Amino acid sequence: MRVLKFGGTSVANAQNIKLVLDIVIKKAAQEKVIVVVSAFTKVTDLLVLASQKAAANDESYKEIVAEIEKKHLDAIKELIPVSEQSGLLSHIKRIINHLETLLDGCFLLGELSPRTSDTILSFGELLSSYIIAEAFKQNHKNAGYKDSRELIKTNTNFGKAAVNFEITNELIADYYASNESQIVVMPGFIASTEEGIGTTLGRGGSDYTAAILAGALNASELEIWTDVNGMFTANPKIVKQAQPIATISYQEAMELSHFGAKVLYPPTIQPVFKKNIPIWIKNTFEPEAIGTFISNEDNSHTSPVKGISHIDNITLITLEGSGMVGVAGVSKRLFEVLSNENINIIFITQASSEHSICIGILNSDANNAEFSINKAFQQEISQNKIDPCIVEKDLCIIALVGENMKNHQGLSGRMFSTLGKNNVNIRAIAQGASERNISVVINERDVKKALNTLHENFFEENTKQLNLFVMGVGNVGEKFIEQINQQKKFLKENLKINLRVIAVSNSRKMYFDEDGMPLKDWQSLLSNGETSDKEAFISKVKSLNLRNSIFVDITANEAVSQTYNQYLKHNIAVVTCNKIACSSAYDNYKKLKNLSRQYNAPFLFETNVGAGLPIIDTLKHLIASGDKVNKIQAVLSGSLNFIFNNFDENNSFHDVVKEAGVQGFTEPDPKIDLSGVDVARKILILIRESGYQMEIEDIQNNSFLPAECMATTNNEDFFKSLVKHASHFENLLAEAKAKDSRLKFVATFENGKARVGLEFIPKESPFYNLEGKDNIVQFYTDRYIDQPLLIKGAGAGAAVTASGIFADVIRIGNI
Repeated sequence: MRVLKFGGTSVANAQNIKLVLDIVIKKAAQEKVIVVVSAFTKVTDLLVLASQKAAANDESYKEIVAEIEKKHLDAIKELIPVSEQSGLLSHIKRIINHLETLLDGCFLLGELSPRTSDTILSFGELLSSYIIAEAFKQNHKNAGYKDSRELIKTNTNFGKAAVNFEITNELIADYYASNESQIVVMPGFIASTEEGIGTTLGRGGSDYTAAILAGALNASELEIWTDVNGMFTANPKIVKQAQPIATISYQEAMELSHFGAKVLYPPTIQPVFKKNIPIWIKNTFEPEAIGTFISNEDNSHTSPVKGISHIDNITLITLEGSGMVGVAGVSKRLFEVLSNENINIIFITQASSEHSICIGILNSDANNAEFSINKAFQQEISQNKIDPCIVEKDLCIIALVGENMKNHQGLSGRMFSTLGKNNVNIRAIAQGASERNISVVINERDVKKALNTLHENFFEENTKQLNLFVMGVGNVGEKFIEQINQQKKFLKENLKINLRVIAVSNSRKMYFDEDGMPLKDWQSLLSNGETSDKEAFISKVKSLNLRNSIFVDITANEAVSQTYNQYLKHNIAVVTCNKIACSSAYDNYKKLKNLSRQYNAPFLFETNVGAGLPIIDTLKHLIASGDKVNKIQAVLSGSLNFIFNNFDENNSFHDVVKEAGVQGFTEPDPKIDLSGVDVARKILILIRESGYQMEIEDIQNNSFLPAECMATTNNEDFFKSLVKHASHFENLLAEAKAKDSRLKFVATFENGKARVGLEFIPKESPFYNLEGKDNIVQFYTDRYIDQPLLIKGAGAGAAVTASGIFADVIRIGNI
């Protein structure tokens, strides 16, 4: 004997029911089968809605009944030959008329009792099972039907009745001792009292019906057919990378189903567990897929963590006070209060000091629980021995489940560390002595991030997903996205880093794709995106609340740099080539660094100095290892180095500056580079990263530009002024030749003072042969005294700057 249960999606329509017929008839060729079916998809919800509307004197319940009727009549017309439809249509019509009569009564009385509700909800399974049974009779010569209310007997706890197994098992055994049908179809979910009053077994109770039958008949197997390939390592609707679980123990399955794995109704395990009847979770739409096998088999060789599940809509209630310490019976009184109010406790934890007890219940029970508890402890509260209970709503329980977790050290720490790194605050923790389950309570808004982060850590070979929000997609931004697209596969295979670009934005448009945008289409997607809005961009990034989120600023915009604190406070890393933030007021610079540490959100800005050169990273390692920087000498502007390397008798200063802009070596406003402001910002950042406190105003800027050039307010006037003052620049060039030197714009920090300016560099200097757009930095430290630590290489250009930003992103992936 084999018992098969088919859920609502499996019997949603005639097309799906035909798949069920094929599956069952193949099974029936080998042994007798019982087929337990749910109501058609959404029908139970429609029945609930109709009953509520009727009780509220809303006549639209009649429209819902008509919809239910049509759904079933349509199925009959597709499944049953026309010549055989008459009797079935009449039977279904009688059932619908009975339903209408009950709803009419609810409408007239203006109320809906639990008993009436159970009767109304039973119609979904009664209708579906009768139609499906007739379909089997058309396709198999030995198929029958049995109303499960005649076999499964319960108490009168309407809505979720408790089964009387002694009577039920006897009735089932007696029926099947005389039954000769090869296939028997039965409605799930419904039962009755010994007096014949209809009851239900709770939403999801069709699984339970099938398990009761399997247990009573010592079935060879119980098969639960649904619309997914078994139980998953996490909810696949929330965790896209979730995987089917091949084998799992009864205990693990119970834990996962209790904590929200909706593929299996929690009470289902119990009737088959003691009899060691295995359970298969299979997919009606992919019957050849392996599915999940639930049994008592030894799974010690498999992963210690089998799955991660969760329960939404949780409220934490905490009872605490000094009057609880050492007082016997406080817990008993608390639990009795909740039991008397029929409130189910999902989660319990108690401090070892006995000063507090914390319980988790459903949000819907919170108000009743708060009132009842405060009333029960009214005397202690009035005497200030116990505080009024603390209520925290809109929480979620996350559970890590695995039979072998007890044999592996450090899993709890790994779980808490993973959540902590993503700024998921844990409100409460519980772990049973069996160590089969570690449960934590978190804020409901963090559930998606928490599930994905934990799943990534425990099931995805330590592949780390980084979610990027890119603002600024000009020359550098375009190269950055191009590099990501080029290296995406390599990073995933070799560094276990999965890069996704979630959003891109420029000054006009912004575009978001929560699942990661296809990078080959990013430009067209952006052009059709919504209007760019800095505050709306921030709000969307926060609301998505994705794990390992990184805001990438590839602008030179001051307003954008002022938003970093908002990202860091929400555990969103910041990677930027924008120098404004780190060269702003020292207090702001320190605040950002502190926020980064406080919220565990990396703040990286390697490209602020030297584009893709590892200057800041090297400096950080020097300081971290205990070295001290005493002096810095550097050529830090790739654009100025390009300009002075190419400025000669054949190329005017104006033309070379123009070409630097075309090549992407200067800022959009070239005066920022030529004025020395850009270099001053860079040396300031190096000084601060060396451990010194300094403001931009403290840096002496010896500008080589004439005052008139500096006074211009737009690029057109600026370039005109360069032509007008051409002789000034030619004189500088002539003086350099006379001194057998080259012109370099140098930044220097020494003895606590800093300066930037144009200098005549002699041949013996390492700066003399600095070609193209290269940068060079010399660090004189306690360890590098006579010979400085020297870093040299390309310090400007879209590609190298993009590569520096990319490197910072990879650094975060490796943290």
